[in-house]
Amino acid sequence: MSRILVIGGYGGFGARLSRRLLGAGHAVLVAGRSHDKAAAFCAAHPGAEPIVADRTNGIGMVLARERPDLVIDAAGPFQGSGTTVPEACIAMRIPYLDLADARDFVTGIAALNKGSKVEVPILSGASSLPALSGAVARELARGLARVERVEIALSASNRAVAGLAVAEAILSYVGRPVRLWRGQRWAQAAGWQALRREAFAIPGSAPLRRWVALAEVPDLSLMPEALPGKPAVTFRAGTEQGLHMLGLWAMSWPVRWGWVGTLRGAAPWLHQLQRFTGWARSDRSAMTVTLTGSGVERRWTLIAEKGDGPEIPTLAAQLLAEEVLAGRVAPGARDASGLLALDQFEPLFAGLAIRHATTERLVDPLYARAMGARFAKLPGRVREMHDFTGDAGAQGEGVVRRGKGLAWLVGRMMGFPPAGDHPLHVAFSARHGKERWTRDFGGQAFSSALSQVGQGVAERFGPLRFAFDLPSDGEGLRMVLRGWTAFGVPMPRRLGPRIAAREWQEDGRFRFEVGVSLPLLGEVVHYAGWLVRA
Repeated sequence: MSRILVIGGYGGFGARLSRRLLGAGHAVLVAGRSHDKAAAFCAAHPGAEPIVADRTNGIGMVLARERPDLVIDAAGPFQGSGTTVPEACIAMRIPYLDLADARDFVTGIAALNKGSKVEVPILSGASSLPALSGAVARELARGLARVERVEIALSASNRAVAGLAVAEAILSYVGRPVRLWRGQRWAQAAGWQALRREAFAIPGSAPLRRWVALAEVPDLSLMPEALPGKPAVTFRAGTEQGLHMLGLWAMSWPVRWGWVGTLRGAAPWLHQLQRFTGWARSDRSAMTVTLTGSGVERRWTLIAEKGDGPEIPTLAAQLLAEEVLAGRVAPGARDASGLLALDQFEPLFAGLAIRHATTERLVDPLYARAMGARFAKLPGRVREMHDFTGDAGAQGEGVVRRGKGLAWLVGRMMGFPPAGDHPLHVAFSARHGKERWTRDFGGQAFSSALSQVGQGVAERFGPLRFAFDLPSDGEGLRMVLRGWTAFGVPMPRRLGPRIAAREWQEDGRFRFEVGVSLPLLGEVVHYAGWLVRA
């Protein structure tokens, strides 16, 4: 019988994990700051022993006295937490794993390998994120040469988010900068923004539709490196109550604007609000992972019923505990994102009110749909630049020429870059059959949205929408304006801009040239250059 010390073993997730380990035949040392709470839990669970332990103070003495076979940290929050516990485990050669989902903590655990020799497994992130999410993403990516985008969403019932530690974790990044991999380079967004309604649906279960918002998790750093093509990764989280979600979204703005440094101090208030509104909670949680690449979109969805959602964050820890104790995990400090396969979770899912399913659909690039058979006849570099269905990027150089007088002012209002030679990056994003191109000339960015119109495309700049034909040949393609609208109202061609745009291949590179002029005002902008897909 193995002896496992669980820090936070009587807390929300820790108690569930302790029960699972006891049910698997292990002796569990239920550790925490409160002896009374630990003892109360152990009194109801034979085989459990209460231990007083504080992971920030004297944990080494506790480990020396108890000599457990494995230490599991389930206390949280891990945002801003130090590595005292794993360091103590390394020193005493005791295997360690945790349920952390804090980005810096999980991604930084490997730094412990640079110190003293690590002779036991030291694993971080043995939870829904990144252990389960990583297993799902690798399964969805099976057989794909390139993955362009991964989107993960998790909506927990209020029963699963009612703990103070969870409230602290959420508020630690609300409104704060979050680094995201976009267009094959790092970009920045704000935590708990990018708010949207997510649909969770699988056969045999009533669908869910809930608000989710951008959250900071280890997957944002780990998954681009783990999958072919280095995809863009987004994670959104939420609770079942829309009022909570919209309130946190509103509170994120003062932090984003710099009026408030952090909302973490409001965690007790959020915790009490969750408890006060508990009467409205359901017993349903859901998670989805959507992966796009190589012409397909694959989507895995899980729905947990009967209050079993809070069990999910403990499953990876239970599985990895067995792997570690059986000697099947190599020594070293690392994250848990690549250690488990999805099918290993199946036996544990089977014992819970959980259903999950995977769907797949084919997707084609916008220009391929619009041009049909002509798309395949384009020069390789031109075709490559338009061959994406998720997220992509390109970099190169551009030369910009700007108009004078009123034409210059119009260009300024449109966000066009200043005249001169610039390093150029273009980020491409495709969603729901439409594309967004963001062109960054030396730090001056402007973007447009493209959609299909018959055998051509329409490009939108704010309230202005321009429809183009796409004549092409073996040399490349041109964009020929055939009409335009302002605020949805068709406008006379003679009042519209004169746009000349072409794309071709030269010296093994994608080349482009775009010119825009206005009646009476003359040239507004002209830019040309080259790009290479990143």
